[in-house]
Amino acid sequence: MEFAYDVHNIVRVANKQTPATNILPMLLPVFQGPPGKLCSRCAQIERIPMLASKAPFSTAEYDRRIRITRAAMAEAGIDVLFVTNPSNQYWLTGYDGWSFYVHQGVILPLEGDPYWWGRMQDANGAKRTVWMDHSQILYYADRYIQATDCHPMEDLASHLRIMGFGDKRIGVEMETYFYTARAHQVLLDGLPEATIIDGSSLVNWRRLIKSDEELAFMRRAARISELVIERAVELAEPGMHKHDLVGELYKTAVQGEDDSWGDYPAIVPLLPSGEDASAPHLTWNGEALKSGEATFIEQSGCYRRYHAPLSRTIFFGKPPQFMTDASEALTAGLNAGIEVARAGNRACDIARALDVEMMKVGIERPNRAGYAVGLSYPPDWGEHTVSIRAMDETVLEPGMTFHFMPGLWMDDWGLETTETILIREDGPAETLCNIERKLFVKD
Repeated sequence: MEFAYDVHNIVRVANKQTPATNILPMLLPVFQGPPGKLCSRCAQIERIPMLASKAPFSTAEYDRRIRITRAAMAEAGIDVLFVTNPSNQYWLTGYDGWSFYVHQGVILPLEGDPYWWGRMQDANGAKRTVWMDHSQILYYADRYIQATDCHPMEDLASHLRIMGFGDKRIGVEMETYFYTARAHQVLLDGLPEATIIDGSSLVNWRRLIKSDEELAFMRRAARISELVIERAVELAEPGMHKHDLVGELYKTAVQGEDDSWGDYPAIVPLLPSGEDASAPHLTWNGEALKSGEATFIEQSGCYRRYHAPLSRTIFFGKPPQFMTDASEALTAGLNAGIEVARAGNRACDIARALDVEMMKVGIERPNRAGYAVGLSYPPDWGEHTVSIRAMDETVLEPGMTFHFMPGLWMDDWGLETTETILIREDGPAETLCNIERKLFVKD
């Protein structure tokens, strides 16, 4: 295979530790393909002008995250970790841009600062958001984008070889939306002497216990979630078109309150009605809300990529008794689950407390009742670690946050009442939102 690489970018990497006059002799034996051509800029190696970073967390917070991630890497025998999940990139470096449709990632060695690597036109976005020195920002040329004759992973492989990882154990996130089969194959071809191992969810699990700084963001998101539900209950009425309601909810979510402005959530609002409410993941359409139907609104406020999902159900008219009974049992199950959601108990204990209440009205839920939540990018706000279900025996610890969401999706109807909960040092879990847990009825 012929290796393609951005020589200007590689020169910058090597120059961090090598005088400019000695760079090219060092590079020549490294690559197995023909030497690249230096662009006119490479004749003079200049430091990239510094722009003001807008990284959202303190230096101590990033130091903590890097430290616990490296401990997990060492335990897994990983010499360098390549992170593609946008949430994990943000968590480690602060990078925040709508660029996850192209290949990008964070390179985290066991020593030194991490690198952000991505498309050339996104480098300025990295300079504006990451906490690291700008010399830690690497980019590949636009010719790699959606090309058939080359691939961005060829450039990444070149960087990893230059850094001395060409024959090391390299962890990648195989189980993520943002790491493709072709990317994996090209990386394997470009690093024939390396050992590529699966590092999926390694960073995700480090994110499970939220810091005080993270919880402050989630509380802001929770307030936005409250505002959205309050607005939905206020405006929704038979005859109102769903897309009009969603427009108002989006406006509320983005405006936020005071200095808690709304970021875009990882999932769009879900508003199925009637028989459509039997499906948990339908969005909206141009139909009007109808009397005699329930509509659940599942949404989340979002502040600086942190979420606090919240769902409530509205019924227009007089609800049938079976739905009223189900809603009351669901509320009782939520209350029971929150009561046992204590440090030292297990995730499965929450699910089982819920199930006891649901069985009182003859409802058996085959689905999980929640999941870890907090930081996320599209396409979902779950953190892909702990699930609230009978077989998950993860011990609950203070600082864990979950979307406790025992939705009922029956044959021809459905309803949702959900909460975002925080495991505390003592006592039952705290609910981050404050909206009455009930079936909202509008005549």
